[in-house]
Amino acid sequence: MANHSKTFYEILSCARSLIIAGGYSGFSYADISEVVGIRKASIHHHFPTKVDLVRTLVTGYREEAEAGIAELERHCPGPADQLRAYLGYWQACIGDATKGYCVCALLATQIPVLPQEVVLEVRAHFRALSAWLTSVFERGSKQGSFILSSDARSEAETFMATVHGAMLSARAYGDPKMFGVITQPLIERLVVAQ
Repeated sequence: MANHSKTFYEILSCARSLIIAGGYSGFSYADISEVVGIRKASIHHHFPTKVDLVRTLVTGYREEAEAGIAELERHCPGPADQLRAYLGYWQACIGDATKGYCVCALLATQIPVLPQEVVLEVRAHFRALSAWLTSVFERGSKQGSFILSSDARSEAETFMATVHGAMLSARAYGDPKMFGVITQPLIERLVVAQ
């Protein structure tokens, strides 16, 4: 994301927290104004509409996710370690109320009521994540470190859906540990005993 003012980023950060807490329809510019301590007109200066704000937020979120995946690949060369690190990242986030859940997963639950511009960004996030996970599953299978029960793309989609479902289950139960209870068997089933 380009360099913007401190206020620009404070607005985005606040919107992210409010989306995690209550979804797209669960906040207004008045809420942001109160939290950030600025007038609504100042928010409109940076983001003329709520659609502009949330689309910018999701675009930035996608860029963060891509940078995080690139960093993960640099530090975890093996496919199994990459999946473990990915799950570990989310386990830590879910266990820390200040970090929260995947913004795109939460917004995806609201696609029927989201503006089309936001829907396109959310779907782009899922396509990019699916492509990365598919590549991880393909490498793991080719290296003989994964046992796949179907093709790499199907495995990636199942893995992604399970991870996001585990996030929602952890939230529904009010128990961050539920995430690990659901996701740990994914790795155990997949990885060939060495």
